[in-house]
Amino acid sequence: MSSHSHRKFLIVDALSGVQTFARQLLHSHGVPPDHVLCCADTESALAQGLSFKPEVLITDWFGKDALTGLQLHARLHEALPALQLGLMSFEVSPEREREAQASGAHFLLKKPFSPEQLRAAVQQLLEALAKQGHPPPRLLIAPPEPVVKPGDQVRYNGQIHTVQYVVHRHGATVVQLKGQAALIPVTKLQPR
Repeated sequence: MSSHSHRKFLIVDALSGVQTFARQLLHSHGVPPDHVLCCADTESALAQGLSFKPEVLITDWFGKDALTGLQLHARLHEALPALQLGLMSFEVSPEREREAQASGAHFLLKKPFSPEQLRAAVQQLLEALAKQGHPPPRLLIAPPEPVVKPGDQVRYNGQIHTVQYVVHRHGATVVQLKGQAALIPVTKLQPR
């Protein structure tokens, strides 16, 4: 499969939960992990986006920031004319809806939204992109990450260990086991 069949997505939201869910949702649609970049603010998204070169930007409105979500899109769009846009905001007004439409956004999703609402918005976006001549990524069901908490017993490398710390970073969950220095991806553990 050529690299052209996978679009790159830039997700910009201050909430790590939104970043993680959007990342997992895109992975479930067959988008490779290295084709999804998450940022917590528009400034870092602009800096990283220019080198990452996403085809799709899904961003919070960031209405109070010096660089809003719409301004981020405009700045990236100068360098990446085919950049597609999806917006999320706690405040959805007729004025914001007009601005979103004027900027060519595929959606403006009101926060807080359910996973199903984000899933439907992203699905519509992927279908719209497919109509522009790109086949949609094939739907893959990503297995859910095991849920573990400190004190849980888990199996790792054939042995039973106790979870000491659970850390969520960069859209992934890692754990530190008692007596071990390394951080281990939670996907490598089997709950006991």
